[in-house]
Amino acid sequence: MSILATVKDISCDSEAQLCEAIRTGGPFVVKGGGTSRIGLAEGDRLRWTGAQFDYDPGALTLVVSAGMAVDAVSARLAEEHQRLAFEPPDLGPLLGGDGARSIGGMVATNASGPRRVAVGACRDACLGVRFVDGRGKIVKNGGRVMKNVTGLDLVKLMAGSQGTLGVLTEVSLKTQPIPETTATLIFEGQTEVEAVNTMSRALGTPFDITGAAHLRQVADGTPARTLLRLEGIESAVRYRVEALQQRLSDLGEAAVEWEAAQSEATWRAIRDVTRFVGVPGDVWRLSVTPSEAPGLVATIAPLDVIYDWGGGRLWLLMSAGTDVRAKMGKGHATLVRASDETKRALGVFPPENRIVAQLSKGLRQKFDPEQKFNPGMMG
Repeated sequence: MSILATVKDISCDSEAQLCEAIRTGGPFVVKGGGTSRIGLAEGDRLRWTGAQFDYDPGALTLVVSAGMAVDAVSARLAEEHQRLAFEPPDLGPLLGGDGARSIGGMVATNASGPRRVAVGACRDACLGVRFVDGRGKIVKNGGRVMKNVTGLDLVKLMAGSQGTLGVLTEVSLKTQPIPETTATLIFEGQTEVEAVNTMSRALGTPFDITGAAHLRQVADGTPARTLLRLEGIESAVRYRVEALQQRLSDLGEAAVEWEAAQSEATWRAIRDVTRFVGVPGDVWRLSVTPSEAPGLVATIAPLDVIYDWGGGRLWLLMSAGTDVRAKMGKGHATLVRASDETKRALGVFPPENRIVAQLSKGLRQKFDPEQKFNPGMMG
């Protein structure tokens, strides 16, 4: 579905061209691959298409144009047996898009997958950013290495800003070696309360869990599954799997998936919310306290749910037009997929409290005083 009203497309492959376009035009809908934007905005579609790529495998660092495709970057990293550790999701199929996810869109949305529980979010892997602000000026912050510096950390600020503060042109990122072995423990038939308990206990062990998710039983008879992922050197993973099974032995026997391709497919489906692709209904993303997740889900009564991050992130499939926030006490709810009318009526992003709203307004005034970028995107 299209949620953007655009007047014309503007593509820039040089920063000078981008600066001039911003100084003389606007408002703009900042566009990457168009696969992860969920907010509503209106304006000319502005896209950065630079293609800089500076990769140092030995230093585990990468400087890349924000316009490059995530898949292309991941393929290049894989040649050196490396990856982006935070496992950026591809929500294009879920949102009905057919574009290629971009590095800029990934950072602007702070896109982070199941491995976030172990390595942090996209913003934690960002070392530096370069962008053009609403005045058409180039701003640079950070670099190839982490340093203790004073002043505003624009790297963390831009990650998750939804393209409302500037147009990213370049990003510096940490990379991670691809582990030798992946194993997924699978507990079948657990209730959601039992599953959250299992995931919490596993994440509290010293065995380096890199994924903790729970899926409900499906109509084809596949039972509910609680999934725990471990990665690393084969001998170490085998030891940790055995130790974790022993630690959780009171919960029953867990199957172990050792086939790397199958484990990868399972976690990719969780990462990309594949379960809800093509299924009618609105999709919400919630951030909650894991221990409160089962009770909250019972209150909201979704059509289906995916527990990720040990229960800290919930993906809910709801009947169209349902106001999930009205049923919540704590936590944050983002409306990811719905009609434009529903998004306008309910709002896409969680409401900001008074103090946060004032800070957000001040930052936008500083970096985009004429509100040229994604106007209305975040309220």
